[in-house]
Amino acid sequence: MSVDGEAVRTRSETGGADEPGWEVDPDDEWGVAVITTVGRQLKLRREAAGLRAAEFGAAIGYGEDLVYKVEGGKRIPRQDYLVRADEVLEAGGLVAAAWEDVKKVRYPKTVRNLAKLEAKAVEIALYECHIVPGLLQTPEHARSVIGAAQPPYSPDDVERMVAARLARQSVFERSPAPALSFVLEEGVLRRPIGGTMAWRQQLERLLKVGRLHNVVLQVMPMNCDTHSGLDGRIELLKFPDGTAVGRSDGAFNGRPTSEPKHLRILDLRYGTIRAQALSPGESLAFIEQLLGET
Repeated sequence: MSVDGEAVRTRSETGGADEPGWEVDPDDEWGVAVITTVGRQLKLRREAAGLRAAEFGAAIGYGEDLVYKVEGGKRIPRQDYLVRADEVLEAGGLVAAAWEDVKKVRYPKTVRNLAKLEAKAVEIALYECHIVPGLLQTPEHARSVIGAAQPPYSPDDVERMVAARLARQSVFERSPAPALSFVLEEGVLRRPIGGTMAWRQQLERLLKVGRLHNVVLQVMPMNCDTHSGLDGRIELLKFPDGTAVGRSDGAFNGRPTSEPKHLRILDLRYGTIRAQALSPGESLAFIEQLLGET
């Protein structure tokens, strides 16, 4: 259900292509359908304009090989590609408009699915023990976390994943606003990922979000002698119709579950962790203290 701390490889482990654009995930049926359709339309328009692939590529500033891959549904074009193609083909904005669908496909399928769930949830609760949750990350922090993966992602894939993670943060702009609850480990807040300036920005982000009327942010102190979250992260999403989905690293094989009995267990564990953590006010004061020490 979550991809914040999990590697989602979008290209070969040995490296990505050196051309601008993104690979299409063959297991993403909807994504394949979108890119195949866009590619076919581009090819038909190019041929109708009497342009060879090499000529078209030169006109829009991209290589012939990439043109063939886009038209063949093998590569996800960037917005700039579609905009330039629209101009060269005199499509009157119809080609450029395809970006509204293409931009969704550029995110990994797992991220899109999670974003859809978060967009519908009226309550989101998350205990994170290893990293700052993706919903709370700054661009610089997200880039540092994703960029530290081994084996490393290509720079292009890093930017793709950062964009996907930040897109999920639109949940904070929803109206009516969902109820959001986060519990973070003190140790996570003491690790200056990305360097001093990037880390200061991340702490400031936590303070800003933690003061929102619909957000409760708490810190689990390191000196707590009883800790019910040692099995790993817990995530709960509740929806308007009374249904819910949850996941925990230490329960039900780590898989998402909507079983009422399982959800009660996760609710109990999360509630206990919140009771063991610092209060919201104490937590914000603690983060302010860390910011002053950074």
